[in-house]
Amino acid sequence: MKSNLRIIDLPREERPREKLLKYGADKLSNSELLALILRVGSDNENILHLCDRILSYTSGLEGLLTHTPYELMNLKGIKEAKASQLAALAEIAKRMRCIKSNTSEKISKPADAACLVMAEMNILKQEVLKVIMLNTKNYVILMKDIFKGSLNSSIVHPREIFTEALRANSAAIIVCHNHPSGDPEPSKEDINITLRLKECGSIMGIELLDHIIIGGNSYISLKEKGII
Repeated sequence: MKSNLRIIDLPREERPREKLLKYGADKLSNSELLALILRVGSDNENILHLCDRILSYTSGLEGLLTHTPYELMNLKGIKEAKASQLAALAEIAKRMRCIKSNTSEKISKPADAACLVMAEMNILKQEVLKVIMLNTKNYVILMKDIFKGSLNSSIVHPREIFTEALRANSAAIIVCHNHPSGDPEPSKEDINITLRLKECGSIMGIELLDHIIIGGNSYISLKEKGII
């Protein structure tokens, strides 16, 4: 029975770790970086070839953010352990984005909020509602996904959104969600949800500054459209 091919089985000059230490992490390809995480290939396939297939399947690193472990396990050579490693890597990448945002980003206009979430939200396969929580000077203090799936007023409860905002001691919030169809035009339901959240925010003392809808590589601000 053949054992899985490991990084150490590669010629020394092809090993990602040695290349990283000699030349720096920025000189490694995406496949080589993944190989350092997964370490072990599958029967009859070294780890670099496996990582090439993973990235082809996900259409690059961005695709890792949207594929579930079970989807990744459809690939030959990917079982629970590797699928879990990839899912953990994707989650770390998402959290790192938030950490960077939390420490440096100020929202001065709708484009700032859209830019903050565009890269992540324009590739999602289902609707996700994300809340950006701001302090009194409109600096981001937290971003959090609140709902997933088809959004409507029966499942988007203001209490969940404003509970998170209260916990973060937010002075204001911006709601963002995506349209997987690629068309950011707001639906009647989107508008109804926005007006409901605006009213609740006024009562709670936490202002809803905007509702940003992401579709493909574009966005629509309900504030700019005069709905808020």
